[in-house]
Amino acid sequence: MKYLIMLYGTQQDYDAMTGMPGGRPPMTPEQMAALHAHMEAVHKELAETGELVDAQGLSAPVHARRVRLHGGAPVVTDGPYAETQEVLAGYTLVECASFDRATEIAARFVNPDAEGEYVDVRPILAGIEELQG
Repeated sequence: MKYLIMLYGTQQDYDAMTGMPGGRPPMTPEQMAALHAHMEAVHKELAETGELVDAQGLSAPVHARRVRLHGGAPVVTDGPYAETQEVLAGYTLVECASFDRATEIAARFVNPDAEGEYVDVRPILAGIEELQG
């Protein structure tokens, strides 16, 4: 079964990564290198085990748009969204033997130095029939 591991961040996280002034101090080049090395190592291992399907980072929330319908007409709101601080920052799609294994993999993406950080794991349905089960 395939599982989607969703990683979250805030506009402030993106600003810190790019050195923009904001609520958090900018990440040092060493911190950025460590972050990239960690992500690369986890993804490389998953590729070697055959569990990695895809992984991508997403652009900053300021480059996002939310589209809703109001009275049948699309209404577009530019990011960041007022409703929440956190947005989907990236994802890793894995195919593995069980939900427990997907959860084990997901735990590797949680930064142990960031109190309260989390990732979500959700099975991907192959068809509507699976909603019944």
